[in-house]
Amino acid sequence: MKFAQFCQWLANNSGRPRTFLIAVCLIILWAASGPWFHYNDTWQLIINTSTTIITFLMVFLIQNTQNRDNDIIHVKLDELIRATKSAERSVLDLEALDNRQIHELRKEYQAMGSECEQEPSPLATSEDRPRDGHPR
Repeated sequence: MKFAQFCQWLANNSGRPRTFLIAVCLIILWAASGPWFHYNDTWQLIINTSTTIITFLMVFLIQNTQNRDNDIIHVKLDELIRATKSAERSVLDLEALDNRQIHELRKEYQAMGSECEQEPSPLATSEDRPRDGHPR
């Protein structure tokens, strides 16, 4: 099994209600065992070490699945842009731009959006139009 497949499997299973219930049961068992261990330092160290290790590993698991999901979304968006005839093809390669260039491009798109808000939308429904036919 590849690392990516393992991470995907683990991410899918760690987010299930059953996994959460198992974790809650383990915490209850640990808490219930306190009197048996006289609430000593070793008893506390067990839960502290366990949760720290699990949290540390989950950070890498979450990052791996986020990177994978991000890549998948980018590929899908790139395909939609490529398939749309009126789309701006230059946005297919935004990863090569630095933050300043992306910010400038974002400003341009916000300005386009502002212009579109002022124009009547061809997608407006009859509920959006008063009886004179003009958008509200």
